[in-house]
Amino acid sequence: MALVSWGDRQVAKTWSGRDRQSTRHRVPQDTETALIDYERLKEINSLEGLRDKFNPQTSEEAHQHFMENYHKMFIKPKALPHVPKSKHELESYRSTSAVSTGHVSLGVCSKKHFSAEELTDRISHEIKDHMATLHRERDEVDPVVIQANRIKDLRRILRKKPFERTAAENELVFNHLKSFPELADQLTDKELKELSTVAQIDIWKDEDYTVFGNQGFHLILRGTVVPQSRPWLRSKDDRGIFRSPTPILTSTSSTQDMKVPELLVGDCFGTLQRVDGREPNSKILTVLTKQVPCEFLRISCSDYKRITEQIRIRETSEKVELIQSCPAYNLWPRQSLQKLAVLIDWITFPANTVLVSEGYKAPFIGFIKSGECHVLRQVEVMEKLPNGQQVKRKKQVVMGKLRNSESFGEISVLAHEPITCSIVTANNIEIGAITPARLQELDDTTRSLLQQSNTRTFGNLTNQAIHDEYVDQELKRQWNQFKHGVVIDVINSKGIRPGYGKWSK
Repeated sequence: MALVSWGDRQVAKTWSGRDRQSTRHRVPQDTETALIDYERLKEINSLEGLRDKFNPQTSEEAHQHFMENYHKMFIKPKALPHVPKSKHELESYRSTSAVSTGHVSLGVCSKKHFSAEELTDRISHEIKDHMATLHRERDEVDPVVIQANRIKDLRRILRKKPFERTAAENELVFNHLKSFPELADQLTDKELKELSTVAQIDIWKDEDYTVFGNQGFHLILRGTVVPQSRPWLRSKDDRGIFRSPTPILTSTSSTQDMKVPELLVGDCFGTLQRVDGREPNSKILTVLTKQVPCEFLRISCSDYKRITEQIRIRETSEKVELIQSCPAYNLWPRQSLQKLAVLIDWITFPANTVLVSEGYKAPFIGFIKSGECHVLRQVEVMEKLPNGQQVKRKKQVVMGKLRNSESFGEISVLAHEPITCSIVTANNIEIGAITPARLQELDDTTRSLLQQSNTRTFGNLTNQAIHDEYVDQELKRQWNQFKHGVVIDVINSKGIRPGYGKWSK
């Protein structure tokens, strides 16, 4: 760079003589190249009458047809969606934007995930609407916010009648109710899932109105209430006797034990089972509305009784069908099958679990619902040691299998004697089990029928049959080992080593 005089002043000039501040060339604008549909292009060029190496002239009709249709060979860019104008479209716009940024107002379990194509089709003008394809959605971790979102979801869904709700909405109600221990701890998942489909909402708009909790279980979704009596919540396992007359709580109670609490959103009152000997409109389990409007999720006692009875009947029928499918129980009367089905409890075991050991009493009577078991018997054989000495050893032999709709352990449990075989699970298995303690509830007639209908599990096997089966299995095992050794020797003799050299690829 050098100083060059320019009139009365000196300016700096680079050796190349180029002025960086002056624009010498215009930057060319970015132009998008049109995409061509080659199928359409081939179709247009195949018109008769167009000029080619065999036809030096183009006919007027072909020229006119080409000029009218040549633009169809270009693929048109996808049109951008319109800006939402109506209220419905604006809500859809906001919900999609909330998904992309991770801020959803409908609760953790009700978040809707959109694919990249759906986001592009719905919104394309805001950069935040495309961030969902680059970043993972953030889950809310604040328990207060999560609980508030659950309450909001329940209020929204329960405003519909039970027959108007979809399966997805019923599933969402079930997932939310599992987070309330006052209700979830009383019920099994199967019962809670069924009750979620019949839960309803009660709305009370007036203050100081009495809500009778003896009619059903109530979960507060909005507003506050004040209990009129103690207790205000009764579990289904609580068999306590309520005082008569019912003690009424007042705000003027001086003792700490009788201080009137205030039930807020998320608290519960009422019962799933009606109190025997009390009228439906009695003062037990009642509350007064305080901050209105009040909204409650209500599960009535009649719905609970009906659904639990249906579940019990279905489970009993399933157990009866399982028992009746076993060969020893095909001719049993229905009444005896039901008595036996009531005693069954479902148990699952993983693979390679020893259910019963030979020489010990069976811990239960088992009816196999799904899965498979191996039946093992012990046999005493002579084994040759490396030093040439022969000694007696006990070995276990697989003598058979127990599959679906088969049972075991009846005689061992009834006669209090050791079982004649070992039973090991071959895979994950589900069993209907009757323990000796539950078997004491059975009447003498059914116990006699149970003992007469069954025999010892694999109890008719002789020692010679077990020994012959052991010899056959040992011969097969030795033959397989011999074949494997021959293959390995051949591979090693030719220099082929699986997993090494060029064979490692």
